[in-house]
Amino acid sequence: MTTSPAPAIPRSLFVFALFYGGMVCISGVLGVKQVALGPLAVEAGIFGFLLLVVMGSAVTELHGRNAADALVRWGFLPLIISAALIQLVLALPTDSGMYPPAIAAFPIVVGQGARMMIAGLISYGTSQTLNVLIFSKLKSGEGRGRLVWFRGMIASVISQVIDTVLFISISFYGERPIMALMAGQMATKVVLSIILVPPLITAFVAIGRKLDARA
Repeated sequence: MTTSPAPAIPRSLFVFALFYGGMVCISGVLGVKQVALGPLAVEAGIFGFLLLVVMGSAVTELHGRNAADALVRWGFLPLIISAALIQLVLALPTDSGMYPPAIAAFPIVVGQGARMMIAGLISYGTSQTLNVLIFSKLKSGEGRGRLVWFRGMIASVISQVIDTVLFISISFYGERPIMALMAGQMATKVVLSIILVPPLITAFVAIGRKLDARA
């Protein structure tokens, strides 16, 4: 009895999926640090999340909305498992020979409250799905195959605004004033989306096409 071969996965989709999973996990860790970019201040995780946005749009451009939506959905898997592993490691007893400053720093760096974890899952799923949806809708118009950088930028700006509203509202509402924090984070993410997304998505789409051409 012969079996049909498994469907081939486009090389660019395989590479981007690996990269996407890594960025999902590292972005939350990077977000512990607040970085100053001139007058702007934002959590460093935005750089990883912008790469997620770029990859979602690039996969939409190269392989369609269904593939990009699947990428976002499967992104929950490394996100949830990494959060669970962090909680497991935090719960395990610490080796007495561990470097003392690291003992105190580790829970601060990787630990998050349940409320922030829930906020991260909701904001990730909503904003990344919205990014793919907006980019796909813009692609289906007259601009099909053109102005990738512009479509990616618009999708990123809107999705990052929603991401900020959801994450900060769920994480901090009722605990501290959130409007000023939300406005500052939103402005920074919009500026970074305008500056970084156009060249990044142009590069990722070009790399993806080269990877697929060599397959």
